[in-house]
Amino acid sequence: MRREGQIRIPSGCAISGIINKSGVRMSGDAIIRSISVMHDRSNGLGGGFSAYGIYPEYKDYYALHMFYDSALAKKECEEFLERHFDIINLSKIPTRKIREITDEPLIWRYFVAPLPTKLAESQLDERDFAERCVFRVNTTIDGAYVFSSGKNMGVFKAVGFPEDVGRFYRLEEYEGWCFTAHGRYPTNTPGWWGGAHPFALLDYSVVHNGEISSYDANRRAIEMYGYKCTLQTDTEVITYIIDYLHRKKGLDFTEIASVIAAPFWQTIERMAPKERQLHEYLRIMFAEQLITGPFSILVGFEGGLMALNDRLKLRSMVVGEKGDTVYIASEEAAIRIIEPDLDAVWSPKGGQPVIVRLNGGEPECL
Repeated sequence: MRREGQIRIPSGCAISGIINKSGVRMSGDAIIRSISVMHDRSNGLGGGFSAYGIYPEYKDYYALHMFYDSALAKKECEEFLERHFDIINLSKIPTRKIREITDEPLIWRYFVAPLPTKLAESQLDERDFAERCVFRVNTTIDGAYVFSSGKNMGVFKAVGFPEDVGRFYRLEEYEGWCFTAHGRYPTNTPGWWGGAHPFALLDYSVVHNGEISSYDANRRAIEMYGYKCTLQTDTEVITYIIDYLHRKKGLDFTEIASVIAAPFWQTIERMAPKERQLHEYLRIMFAEQLITGPFSILVGFEGGLMALNDRLKLRSMVVGEKGDTVYIASEEAAIRIIEPDLDAVWSPKGGQPVIVRLNGGEPECL
């Protein structure tokens, strides 16, 4: 019998991210090796990756990654896409058969641009139009699911351990300036292809370790603004909160961190007057977007990456730097396996965002 201290009890899921601040593209092989070190943090019920800068030849088009349960669902979805978008290219997403990944759906990719007539009729801007179409597919076409919809980026996910998912999608054949990865240990929802992380909407993607106790309140609040939470998982809600605060309300990522991992009121009271005024405003105006419970997240977006854990730091997170490359992971070992000779390595404080931007100099830690 194993006694206490003789077995490893991981703190739930695994997350890892790599970003080159100069925009130099790297192979997806590195992120696969990083996440594989944390194999014991997941249980084979979900793994996935986001990759930025991988479609430079189609950088001006939305890359829709699709799961289909049947040929009928594919036909219905493609008819919808043809009515709303100019389809520049479509194909199966390349995969390789491996023993560990089974029961795969039909997996397709479409590079699209909104039809000018449809966009004009909608009276929406282009990104709002694309978002509405994503929700239309995911809520009205049975057996079709858009799991990635940004420009020059893509999500690749499945039921399985993350290193197997990476090999299945041939991720080593892609090159990008930023990658994130997730190994899932689900506690409240079953493992299925759409429920694996990352969750994405447009160019925003989120991988998440933890469990938010404010899920119901956050879900009800975000659905008031037109979002459709169909997957019953907290990471989906976090993704929509990020999209709402950044794209629709215009908050920068420093302010977003101060909303979803807001300082305690007693901390705000001790701030300098100008800083206190800002944090009081954010807490009052966006109270429904405060996330409570243990979490650490990586948020990919057009032009950067944000790492954030809850204000009590109930989930681990380590940051490493080497030249223009920044590494973030649940464990230092997941960084050292791909870059053993780091210039710096450190752990952010609870609620302290680490924001890394392309050509943005040193990582911001606020």
